[in-house]
Parts: sequence; structure tokens; C-alpha cells
Amino acid sequence: MARSPGKRLFRSLIAFSLVAAPLSVAAASPAEAAPLRSGGVVDFGCATSGKMHCLGKAIRSPKGNGPLLNATPVGYGPAEIQAAYNLGGLHANGKTVAIVDAQDAPTAEADLAKFRSARGLSPCTTANGCFKKVNQNGAASPLPAPDYGWAMEISLDLDAVSATCPDCTILLVEADSPDTDPLMTAVDTAAATPGVVAISNSYGGTEDSTILAADAHLNHPGIAVTASSGDSGYGVSWPASSPYVTAVGGTTLKKSTSTTRGWAETTWKGSGSGCSALEAKPAWQHDTGCAKRTVADVSAVADPATGLGVYDTYNSCGSSAFCDLLLSLGLAQGADGWVQVGGTSLSSPVIASVYALAGNSVTSGSYPYAHTGGLYDVTSGSNGSCGGTYLCTAGAGYDGPTGLGTPNGTSGF
Repeated sequence: MARSPGKRLFRSLIAFSLVAAPLSVAAASPAEAAPLRSGGVVDFGCATSGKMHCLGKAIRSPKGNGPLLNATPVGYGPAEIQAAYNLGGLHANGKTVAIVDAQDAPTAEADLAKFRSARGLSPCTTANGCFKKVNQNGAASPLPAPDYGWAMEISLDLDAVSATCPDCTILLVEADSPDTDPLMTAVDTAAATPGVVAISNSYGGTEDSTILAADAHLNHPGIAVTASSGDSGYGVSWPASSPYVTAVGGTTLKKSTSTTRGWAETTWKGSGSGCSALEAKPAWQHDTGCAKRTVADVSAVADPATGLGVYDTYNSCGSSAFCDLLLSLGLAQGADGWVQVGGTSLSSPVIASVYALAGNSVTSGSYPYAHTGGLYDVTSGSNGSCGGTYLCTAGAGYDGPTGLGTPNGTSGF
């Protein structure tokens, strides 16, 4: 009897898995882990036509179209993020960073526990009051339908907050779907939760006629709302273009022996920037190249090649070596271990956490414009073609891809 194509593929994959090199890449200890800089990148897989999509990317496996999986921590961790942005020794004293995403990540708390343990951080759990997961209405149940791509985004967001602000408490608010209305309901829920001082939104979509009415959901006096500027280069997305958020661009962050800081940053080529077509220019923004709102305001590390190592195990095939092979080939969804990630999905929760460490009651992106001394200016690199102007090319002072710069401590926030 002839074998079916499915059985032939299954047998071929088993045979391949027996001769393939191990998927798990050994890494140094967390304090010494170096970012992986090869293999290209892969989207998280949460883009849906006509809806908001998360703005994260992972280092691609050289075996196929899936993420490169690792058994031990890779990429930057808390030590590097805090050193690069002069945040060492700072405390949030119980302040809460809220993460708004779509869909459910069933393994979110367990994966967060693994990340924090491996990185030498104290536990952050539901039991000790550090972590809480709710639906868009603020209830513990029912939770939205799970999604592998959004689960990876959630792992990135939770781990980024932990790396930047280890003593921040974390509220994860999961919207029913990646549509504007559920996500904005989730933002309102986060803002109404006592203790929340910052809300991170690592997603974006095309500006359309609905955004001006939706802006009201981002206007929460006393709470810093951050939004990722994009991961496809020059161009504007919403909610980053809202005047009520701090639009966060992205950089490539590398250690450097030629700077007193010990680090060097250039524009990440995927960072979103440009002129909004619909949003009015805020009174605190004075660049001359855009008649309306300009993106971005500030920035932080976003290049997956110099990205954060996060832990995520929610996938469609389990935890076997064969599952890991399928994941690396792109034949299964999700992840199963440590993944090096970036995108402005990373820079948004980093900046939200810096706001929490700063402890200021801010409402929009205006504060950094009056406190540029608390920022590292990023002066080189481009994210696309815009006639060579500051809207897509970094230079001294304000520019589109990196805004006013990256955190130098918390005085700029």
C-alpha cells in the first residue's frame, strides 16, 4: 500500500531529526551571554489582516522559518539592560507596569518564573502579589482564546519589564481579540487598576478614520502610556501616532570600548517613524518636517540581533526534541525554551518600566522633550528612504527613528 504524503513527510522529518545538529545552543552564564547575530529574523506570527499586530521579531533558526531555540539563556538580560541605560540600583517601590496584549498566553506565569529564576531575579507570582493576569474587563476568567504568536509577545513584554525594573509589579491585561475596541477596553481596565503608573502597548495597525475617536482610551492623566513605533522601517502606525502616548522607536545596542558609557547605539533599521496623516501635532513637539504628529518620541533597544533573551514554551506540538525541530522549521507554532527577540515590542515595555522607576505622573510623551539631559542622543543610522531627512535618518538632537534618544537613568522620564 502506498504511503500517504503526510506519513512520508513525518518519516522524513524523523529521519532528519536523527542526523540534525542539536537545536539547543549552549550559552554563557546570564551575565556573560552574548547576543546572537546570525540567521535573520522571523515575525512572531500574530499579524492578522485588518487587525492590530504585535511588533516583535525573533532570531530565525538556520534550519528553517521558525525561531532559534536555546536550552540556556541567550541575548541580553537584566544586567545588560540596566547597565546600558544607567538603571542599576533603582527601585520602583511597588509601582505597577501594565502590559496590554491580545489573546491568552496559558504558560505566561510559569514562563515568567523560569525567566526570573534563570536571570537571578526574585519570584514574581500571583501568590506573592507581584503578578496578575486578567481579561479585558479586569476579571481572572474567562480568559481569551490562546494564540501562539501573541503568547510569544506576552513573554517578551513580561520579561522586558522584569529585566528593566525587577521590583515592578506586573499586570497583564489580555484583550479578547487584536481589534481596536477590545484592546482599548483593556487599556482602560489597566488604567483603572490601582497602582498602575505605566501601560505598554507593543502592537500597531494602519491609521484609519477610527483612530481619532479611539484616542480617548489612551488619555489617562497621571499614567504613562507607551506604544511601539513599528518593526517594518519608515512609516507610521497607530497607537504610536496618538498624541496621548510616548511613541517608542528602536535602536541597535552594542557594548563599546570606545565610549565612556561602555555602550553604543545606532538606529535599528526596522524602527517605525514619520508623519501622522491624521493626528494633530502636540503642543510639545516642535520639529518642522511634519505638520501633524511626528513618530517617535524616544527609543530603546529593539534590534533582535542585540535583543533580549526571553523564555516561552507555549506551542502547538509539545516539548519533545521532534517538536523543537518542527518549531525551528516553521512547521509548528510557538516556542519551547529561550528565544532571542527584539522589535519595538521590546523597546515599549523597557520605556514603560523606566517611567515606573522614575515615579513621575506623566500623561503623554511631553516630559522627555523638556528633560533631554536625561537621554543618550542616538546620532547615526537610518530606517528607510525619506529624502535623507531627519524623519528616517538619525542625527544630533531629535530624529524620527530614535526620537530624542534613549534613557540615561530616569531623569528624562
